[in-house]
Amino acid sequence: MARKSRNPNFEQTLENLRAHSFDVAEFPPVAGGKLVSKHGAAAVLVATPSPGDDGAGAFAVRPGILIRGEVARLLDRGYQKFIKTSQFELPATASQLHAIHAFTEELNKVTGAMGLYNEGLGTTSDVYQYDRLRGRETPQAAPARPWELSNGH
Repeated sequence: MARKSRNPNFEQTLENLRAHSFDVAEFPPVAGGKLVSKHGAAAVLVATPSPGDDGAGAFAVRPGILIRGEVARLLDRGYQKFIKTSQFELPATASQLHAIHAFTEELNKVTGAMGLYNEGLGTTSDVYQYDRLRGRETPQAAPARPWELSNGH
């Protein structure tokens, strides 16, 4: 007698999400993407392409607040978190952070994804841009060394 697989495929995962009151819809900007939303937060899932994976799905767009049909990214600037879309950037409110955290936890539970310790402590950001690190991306010119002779002197 063949055993039933504990790892659902992508379509079974979507059915499980619908059964747990998640809204699942097509997401045209991502090929094969499905927009999964609940609590005002959303993520885009796609079927995993490699044969070694269980086929349950992977994030094409990580969880964020759903604004005008777009999943906004969570940006951490060190002193505050921001909600960033392609059109604007706004400070994140506590209710938005709670919604993203609740959505992510419930999505991981339903899909059987692994939960990480730091994600359990609170909402993790997609991008970290600390202002004191701004400008370090480009290589700096070597500082002048006045004790070294130059031009043959």
